[in-house]
Amino acid sequence: MTAMSKRQREERLASAFVDLASPLVRDVSVNDVLRTLTAHCVELLDVSASGVLLDIPHDRVVEVAASDEHTRGLELFGLEWDEGPCRDCSRSRSHVSEVRLDVDAACARWPRFTPRALLLGFTSVATVPLRFQDTVVGALSLLHDRPRPLDDGRLHLAKALADTATICVIQQQVLRGQRTQIARLQGSLAARITIEQAKGYLSNSRGCSADQALLRMRTYARNRQLKLADVAHQVLNGAAADTLLAPDR
Repeated sequence: MTAMSKRQREERLASAFVDLASPLVRDVSVNDVLRTLTAHCVELLDVSASGVLLDIPHDRVVEVAASDEHTRGLELFGLEWDEGPCRDCSRSRSHVSEVRLDVDAACARWPRFTPRALLLGFTSVATVPLRFQDTVVGALSLLHDRPRPLDDGRLHLAKALADTATICVIQQQVLRGQRTQIARLQGSLAARITIEQAKGYLSNSRGCSADQALLRMRTYARNRQLKLADVAHQVLNGAAADTLLAPDR
């Protein structure tokens, strides 16, 4: 390798880790992180294609991304069939050593995934887990269309790239959860303020106590299968039925 090619590789490596770490400083979608990971794997690891499956335990969202659409389709089929190298890697919590796909053992192991992969021209695959501390949240697949096994150096680099992407994905999940919780709290606070305002208005207009006004709104909401906050909005907007707004005689 020439000095120039070494410098180019160092620049590409630096660029890859900067790209993968970008969600630490700016808002980037999880799918963008995964696609960036697969693109850099193809560029830096001399593989034909790369796919990734994100399946965080206890999370309802499963993400699939790849370096190209054909490989993404392959990973989606593997997810649908519940088989393939990414599925095995995610379950075993460790990397799957490079597997030849053009042998009978591969067809026996992945009877639907393997023919599809061979049809796309892939002859071998290796996988690396997406690991966060003691939890495996998915897997990265590295696919070859020619017999050239991953050496230890490239396998270690694949793990480093996968680990960096996983940290950023987990952070995005945490931030998403925090934003959702904050939005819920803000919504609850706004509803509580509206209810208190409506309670005071109704108490004054009907000449009853605040507790009686609240009881009337609750009864009104229950009878009409409405949320209490929605009834409060109706009271303040004058849209509630006269039976609720009219003063007591």
